Amino acid sequence: MKIGSYELQTPVFLAPMAGITDKAFREITLLTGGKYCVTEMISAKALLYDNSKTLRMLDLAGEPEPRIVQLFGSEPEVMAEAGKRVVHKGANIIDINMGCPTPKIVRNGEGAALLKNLPLAVRIAEAVCRAVDVPVTVKMRLGWDNSELVAAELALSLQDVGVRMVTIHARTREQYYSGKAEWEWIKEIKEKVNIPVIGNGDIVTPADALHMLKETGCDGVMIGRAALGNPWVIGRTQHFLETGTHLPEPKREEKLQILLQHFQKLVSYKGEKIGLNEMRKHAAWYIKGQRNAAEYRNQIMSCKSVKEMEQILYKAFGS
Repeated sequence: MKIGSYELQTPVFLAPMAGITDKAFREITLLTGGKYCVTEMISAKALLYDNSKTLRMLDLAGEPEPRIVQLFGSEPEVMAEAGKRVVHKGANIIDINMGCPTPKIVRNGEGAALLKNLPLAVRIAEAVCRAVDVPVTVKMRLGWDNSELVAAELALSLQDVGVRMVTIHARTREQYYSGKAEWEWIKEIKEKVNIPVIGNGDIVTPADALHMLKETGCDGVMIGRAALGNPWVIGRTQHFLETGTHLPEPKREEKLQILLQHFQKLVSYKGEKIGLNEMRKHAAWYIKGQRNAAEYRNQIMSCKSVKEMEQILYKAFGS
């Protein structure tokens, strides 16, 4: 599949996840074999206000192309101006969030709330497409709830105003992340539009990704929650779809080294206090399934320093 000047062969994308897919996580995903990462969602309005935290989230220095930045907002003019700014900062592709289900986002008419206002959703996409000279894509859910499954209608309208790719999380907003993703809707949308369609939802293993591709005919996949504590899943899935062979699961020693590098990057980019606090959730995900994981998780949540955290991780992954 092609987006702008980028030729992507059956791409496996790391999904944008708020508070997760920061620069450190993206770099670790690339280090473990991934190719395509999307930033955590960035507020268009906060960007225009030059919010310092938001500007730090937009640090793309040293990251390989295509650099994909996801924006969210509910005002076409604000989204268009934010689009210009992220291109200036190095974005090669802009993705628009029309699927975030969290209450604080939808209360402002953003994210999945746009699925209840299709004219506004289309105006936002059109404004961004007109404002920038890079491809614009959209990530959406099936609809607000099962009574309003609007994704196919919206995808067609987005295609008409210049959107170059859509990613479908095959759940409604009201489902959040519960229940089974309804892949049949991805297939229906793929059959109706002429732009690439990326499938998202319930992909945990490389085999799941192949199953989705065969069942829906989608052009690529996006993996989110399965990458928590397991960044290897992106690269392993990409390798499997490209070669038909499975890379081995990482050994304990490899997990420890990647975890330590992840921690070092967080501290380097965000400082010791924030880096330590943010590492707690990541470390808890990484040690899932390890012997005495519950005990180590308690220690991780109560540790007071970078050195103490590193000592706990060495013990958790010791032979």
